[in-house]
Amino acid sequence: MARHAKPGDAEEYRSRLVSLLENFEEHLKNSELRTQVIELIPAIKLLQNLGRSLIQGPETGGARARVLAYMKKYVGIVLAGEELMVVAGISEYARRIRELRVEHGWRILTGYTLKNLEPEELQKLFATDKPKLKPDQYILLSDRQDMEAAYRWNVANDIRKDKNMSVRDKILKYFRSFVGKEISGEELRYVAGDKTEWARRSRELRTEFGWPIATYFTGRPDLAVGMYVLEEDRQAPEHDRKIPEAIYRAVLMRDKHTCQDCGWKHALWNPSDPRHLEVHHIKQHAEGGSNTEGNLTTLCNVCHDMRHSNR
Repeated sequence: MARHAKPGDAEEYRSRLVSLLENFEEHLKNSELRTQVIELIPAIKLLQNLGRSLIQGPETGGARARVLAYMKKYVGIVLAGEELMVVAGISEYARRIRELRVEHGWRILTGYTLKNLEPEELQKLFATDKPKLKPDQYILLSDRQDMEAAYRWNVANDIRKDKNMSVRDKILKYFRSFVGKEISGEELRYVAGDKTEWARRSRELRTEFGWPIATYFTGRPDLAVGMYVLEEDRQAPEHDRKIPEAIYRAVLMRDKHTCQDCGWKHALWNPSDPRHLEVHHIKQHAEGGSNTEGNLTTLCNVCHDMRHSNR
């Protein structure tokens, strides 16, 4: 078994690599092709060990740990895949990054996931123009890990493998497995089998099917951009699903994301009273009430139920 680099080995590996390359001059002049190729194999191993030795610490013995240690030094900065390959010391570095993102809950943005973010999400994440990430470029968005990631990944993996479910149904099942919990777009994309339609299906669940899925822009300004929460395991009444999303957002903003009956807002949320905000027709839709800002008001789900019960 090959010996991996240890802290303090960097100069040793550099020296051996330089020596090998200097001696290779003779092979360039006098050796046939296969001999030249074989003589360069040790150079690859030395270069990998040199890269490994650059990341030191008691918990950086594996490629995945080294990649994470490197990314945590440069949170929010675009990193090339070649950089991560160097510190990983292996050619399969991309798989280790995927493991960090999907299985271990680290918020890593890639060129593939960037194009799935909505304009408002991009504006919140990047004050200036969004970076033009290539597929082999990465950004660690936060140094905070989701500790439930391993369990969630197992749930996501089981749902993803179900060939009898549509993408929308898979996403809904995943949401309903974690009611009230923050879910990242990365998780939803994985559940959807990496299909780009995941974002559209998530919107449909909220706007057409009435599932109370909240984001930063739809009633939960406390959420990070790109995070989703199914606030309650029930669908909104059918008439409330017809409110255009732009109007829905405008009403919430006008009312300062506060229930107009009891004053509840999400800053008051606690596990014993897990309310959320909804938009209510002042004149009922069934009675001819319009889907306009003037006929809509913000209520928490408790007050919303009371209004309908009283009526």
